[in-house]
Amino acid sequence: MHLIDTHTHLDFPDFDADRGALLRRCRDIGVERAVVLGVHLANWQRVWDLALTEDGLYAAFGLHPVYLDEHRSEHLNDLRDWLTRYASHPKLCAVGEFGLDYFLENLDRERQQQLFEAQLKLAIEFELPALLHVRRAHAATIATLKRLKSARGGIIHAFAGSYEEAREYLKLGFKLGLGGAPTWPQASRLRKVVAQLPLEAIVLETDSPDMAPSMHPNQRNSPEYLPDICEALAELLGISSEELASTSSHNAAELFGWTTA
Repeated sequence: MHLIDTHTHLDFPDFDADRGALLRRCRDIGVERAVVLGVHLANWQRVWDLALTEDGLYAAFGLHPVYLDEHRSEHLNDLRDWLTRYASHPKLCAVGEFGLDYFLENLDRERQQQLFEAQLKLAIEFELPALLHVRRAHAATIATLKRLKSARGGIIHAFAGSYEEAREYLKLGFKLGLGGAPTWPQASRLRKVVAQLPLEAIVLETDSPDMAPSMHPNQRNSPEYLPDICEALAELLGISSEELASTSSHNAAELFGWTTA
């Protein structure tokens, strides 16, 4: 089984004690590539250093809406500088994580929208996929993506929307990131949506260290759990885990412009 984890935060301190050993275990079980996403200016260098020093890791830089109060207008200039500096580097694969979060009521929606659009325009300008955080904000996100169209598309991370919203994202050239959430039996609505998705829509992710799957509850999430997630989602889709691993990895490799999965 060959797998790609399209969304991790492996630079976080949660992994400082055993990061190297964990990555070796991941390779041993077939998790061959993973994307590490920046969330604010202060962690971009850590993300980049990790991607450079570890085979199979790739970097994305973004300004996450949850850290809205930490972001400054000049950080968008910094993001442009980072993208310019590494635009042709094979380890840079996307812009992200950025997007809209309407779940946290203290986050100013107008400021979020401005930051979202500015980063989406950078992804379009640099011809990079956009890795999007969308929480209870699908209508606003879809409307923005229809107005600011990206040739490279991207991924809707931790997709938890409706089937109709899924179809809109697919028409806009986006893949749907699926991880631990639909493995939980109580996520009945999401599980019904996942079961209807076409295979070409799906990429797999963990969001490590967050969003642990049901078979590894109440602990640090990890890319080494991706085979278990793949198996659980394949059962929902009525296919073999090998088929889901192969197709989702092909989808991810195609999106990021990697010649092999």
